[in-house]
Amino acid sequence: MSETTRALSPAPGARRRRLAAGLRRNVAGLAVILHYPSGAAGLVVVLLFVAIALLAPLIAPYGAFEVVYNADHSVVRLSPPSWQSWLGTTNQGMDVFSQLIWGSRVALIVGLLSALGSVVLGTLIGLVAGYFGGWIDEALMRMTDIAFGIPFLPFAMVVISIAKPSLGLVILLVVFFLWRTTARVIRAQVLSLKTRPFIWAARAAGAGDLQILFRHITPNVLPLSFLYMAIGVQTGVMLEAALSFLGFGDPNVLSWGIMLNAAFQAGAMRSAWWWVVPPGVALSLFVIAVFMITRAYEERLNPRLRMM
Repeated sequence: MSETTRALSPAPGARRRRLAAGLRRNVAGLAVILHYPSGAAGLVVVLLFVAIALLAPLIAPYGAFEVVYNADHSVVRLSPPSWQSWLGTTNQGMDVFSQLIWGSRVALIVGLLSALGSVVLGTLIGLVAGYFGGWIDEALMRMTDIAFGIPFLPFAMVVISIAKPSLGLVILLVVFFLWRTTARVIRAQVLSLKTRPFIWAARAAGAGDLQILFRHITPNVLPLSFLYMAIGVQTGVMLEAALSFLGFGDPNVLSWGIMLNAAFQAGAMRSAWWWVVPPGVALSLFVIAVFMITRAYEERLNPRLRMM
């Protein structure tokens, strides 16, 4: 190794410190959300939903599919809100408040897993396509174009109709739908980063492609990955609710979309407002809260938005 190469090559301790500093910058970027009133409010709402989902067995007075009975052992059907059932009951005598609590678990599971899977897949594809270029970039981007041409709902309904409906299948379908935007954005960022002087210095120091890709470039694209993960959470929740409302959700679990589908099938969309309004409000509130967080984080990434 020449003197010049040895001078450019960072020591192992320096590399670890640089990686730790990059991670601290990303975590600090997430903490900046608290400085935005809308972002802080959205974060509080999301954390409230997380607490409700974790404490569901302690908060919900009944099970997700448990029937409520009167003192004479008759089923309490389509009862409006009362002291016995705070948000009323369904046509089958199930407690709406309990179903709302249990449904938050499915919303968070679908949102987090689908967002995480799509961001990991999209980030990897964007990194590889942007860094290596050539036929690899061409093949991956053409695959992305094909994915953009597939409409989600018709495709998902066909797949679920052929396969057995399950929550795992819904998550996989949402991941298949969400990764493509992340891949394109990360690829564009990598195309810019790989021409920077610090990448030339790393390559001159003898760093390999994988080392440059995951040690030098990846920490610089993580803020964008975090942003699209937050966007993926709200999109995943909305898509799961849409599929469930159309009757393609997992019948063995309870989600807000399945609650709306049950109300629609029972013809209670107008007559039993206490059955329809709570899941609709919960779904809207969660999506709006996540949007407020993503908006605050986007302003942190792009200061020009602060002037708008």
